Amino acid sequence: MIINAEQVQVGERVRSLRTALGMSVRTLAARAGFSPSFISQMENGLVSPSIASLERIASILGVTLAGFFTAERPDTSVITRASDRRELSSSWSQARIEVLASSGTSRQLEAVMITVSPGGRSGKRPSSHSGEEFALVFDGEIVLNLGADVHILRRGDTASFSSEVLHLWENPGPAASQIVIVSSRFIH
Repeated sequence: MIINAEQVQVGERVRSLRTALGMSVRTLAARAGFSPSFISQMENGLVSPSIASLERIASILGVTLAGFFTAERPDTSVITRASDRRELSSSWSQARIEVLASSGTSRQLEAVMITVSPGGRSGKRPSSHSGEEFALVFDGEIVLNLGADVHILRRGDTASFSSEVLHLWENPGPAASQIVIVSSRFIH
């Protein structure tokens, strides 16, 4: 666990990105397929969205999942210290997401580590988004539902797939699992 990681307030970041685009709560909700009350509750910190919901909202707001962590800006950093990683927790997904590399606008790839607690999953149902993903099971065991296929992945196993294929990560095991996911940035 990273002790000095900065906890990101997702709701505040969503509100900031939404208002910067001049988008209303109703418009964001309609485009993302959620109710306006859900978006409002999320922005006020009353509900915690799933990872899949965050990906959908990020895409509408023109950022990637890692874009929730910092304002998009040119960044020439090549080193991210473990103690400097920003993290985001989703109580709904029972997961914690850490940005492993800078997410500046000049980057083509983004890397995150997702720690999924026992019983956790990336969303209610499989979801998709633009881009490609490469995943490495860093620790534990995780189930990847990919299209019609179900794959049990263990420490050291990898998966590489189009993010446009419906996918869902879940941890049915008794211990936390960690996955490193490297993905291409959303194309807008």
